[in-house]
Amino acid sequence: MSTHTVNPGGALSPQEQRQITRRLILALVASGTLVLGLLWRWLAPEQVAVADILLGSASLMVAIPVLRHALYSLRYPSLHGIADRLIALALLGAWATGDLLTAALLPLIMIVGHILEERSVIGSQEAIEALGKLTRSRARRFDAEGNLHDIDNHELVAGDIVEVRAGDRLPADGRVLEGQASLDTAPITGESVPLEVKAGMNVYGGAINLDGRLRIEVTHTGETSTLGRVVALMQSAEQASPPITRLLERYAGRYLLLVLLIAASTWFLTQNGQAMLAVLVAACPCALVLSAPATSIAGLTVAARHGILIRGAAFLEELAELNAVIIDKTGTLTHGKLQLYELQSEAGESPEALSALAASLGSTSNHPVSCALATIAPQSAWPQLENVHEHQGLGVSATTRAGEAFLGRYELLKAQVADLPDEPPHDGPIVGLALAGRFRGWILLADSLRSEAASVMAELRDLGLKQQLLLTGDRDAVAQRIAKNVGIHDVIAGALPADKLHQVSVQIDNGFRPMVVGDGINDSLALKAGVVGVAMGAGGSDIAMASADIVLIGGDLRRLGTCVRLSRLCRRTLQVNVMIGLGWTLVMVAAAAFGWLGASGAVIAALLHNMSTLLVLGNAGRLLRFEEKLS
Repeated sequence: MSTHTVNPGGALSPQEQRQITRRLILALVASGTLVLGLLWRWLAPEQVAVADILLGSASLMVAIPVLRHALYSLRYPSLHGIADRLIALALLGAWATGDLLTAALLPLIMIVGHILEERSVIGSQEAIEALGKLTRSRARRFDAEGNLHDIDNHELVAGDIVEVRAGDRLPADGRVLEGQASLDTAPITGESVPLEVKAGMNVYGGAINLDGRLRIEVTHTGETSTLGRVVALMQSAEQASPPITRLLERYAGRYLLLVLLIAASTWFLTQNGQAMLAVLVAACPCALVLSAPATSIAGLTVAARHGILIRGAAFLEELAELNAVIIDKTGTLTHGKLQLYELQSEAGESPEALSALAASLGSTSNHPVSCALATIAPQSAWPQLENVHEHQGLGVSATTRAGEAFLGRYELLKAQVADLPDEPPHDGPIVGLALAGRFRGWILLADSLRSEAASVMAELRDLGLKQQLLLTGDRDAVAQRIAKNVGIHDVIAGALPADKLHQVSVQIDNGFRPMVVGDGINDSLALKAGVVGVAMGAGGSDIAMASADIVLIGGDLRRLGTCVRLSRLCRRTLQVNVMIGLGWTLVMVAAAAFGWLGASGAVIAALLHNMSTLLVLGNAGRLLRFEEKLS
């Protein structure tokens, strides 16, 4: 029978479920009729006609779907159709030679094998179905009067305000407005440790609220949500044909002609009808055809389970061949947000008091530097402010109980403090703080390096990606500092989007196969031009994620190494599967042609054929046990 996979758009549809059920019932009825015919031959050997009628009935039952698939494959040629046509020819040959037992057993064995393939342990459909279930939930939405209404999450739109209680599944992507809770994000990001969220943080639909109560503003729903994109891309990836499958499809017609020539030669040289039928059955390339999709689907399923979204099997294969990395800085190697780097207070000043005053003043402005300062001290410690005034581009000032306070650039403080000291050397933003006419201290801010960045780059070098380039639009001093901390020697700073694209092209022209990693709109051209483009899912721009071949949903850099290791394991698994499929087929064809399969050669060939298919599926299924090695 054909090795068609089930519905490539998602989980098994009701129609496909009914088809499998009908095949199973047909196989059971045909098996019963076949057994009855064999018993009749044994118990009443003189009533040959009755036994033949029973065997013929069993053969007709299972012949109908076989011949229907064969006719379909003539109208719509495909690689899978070769098996349909070969089994149909073997069936017709068995009828022509009067071998009703073989005519019944052949299609019966292939139908059973087909059912096993569709219900195999690969689990791609089940994985997609499980993810799809996460997109369907209930939501508690606030109306204009502040009342809660229980609705289906598919009715949500961006801008809606919802409440998520402990034990609830988040109905959509959003931003936390109020509350604090621990979220189980394992189904989306692959993280086993709960994520602690609070006001201002972005959250993913499908995560489970373990405790606390959250009020969330919906930002993305349905197919535009993170989980929706995961499901959609897994579906499209499942439909994509790996390169080796496309190669086999190109020579499918020649392969069928070769098999027919071998079968005809076997008949001409041996006059053995069973040997000829056995050649036709043994040559069915089901195991070889399944080797690539079974491996790639298993790999894509494992990747999605670990929070890695791969758009297709081709990119999974490309990952195994990479030898270089081109990586962005802001939002990729770093968090992309300003944080407190150092507070240099004057002698006798309390760092805690200065932090509280700076945070209070920073909260009055929407400037990125001010927003960063607002997080350096708890709100409960903030002093009360009056007469707040924002000095455009320079800073803010306000009246406190201790006097007039100024927070801002050197130019603002110079007009307020007579003996203002020089700014300390620093390659990030610097603000000064003055209170009651006296300078109190400098506050140094910087974009902090991700804690895993250095170990990730070292791991990639160990995996063979030794050529590493830091490509950023930031200043050279900042880029050099980050590069030194992560062990990268080649740095190009001040790069515009066109410059990044040019540098990727230069690397490829020099013989490198680079992985390009980024998160921003300015990285989209470079991501598209790289051999494999990887976008940071957490905090990354929609354009960058749309341009990339791979998305790290949780934005964890450690999964770059996981991508490479998984792809290389998939490549080794594919090579073994191709050897099983090709080698097993060649050995069976040779054994059938020389008559080594015995008097029931076609039936034995069918049994061995199904065994090779299950070996391929089982070997691909071993990928599902892949585990990450996160340092």
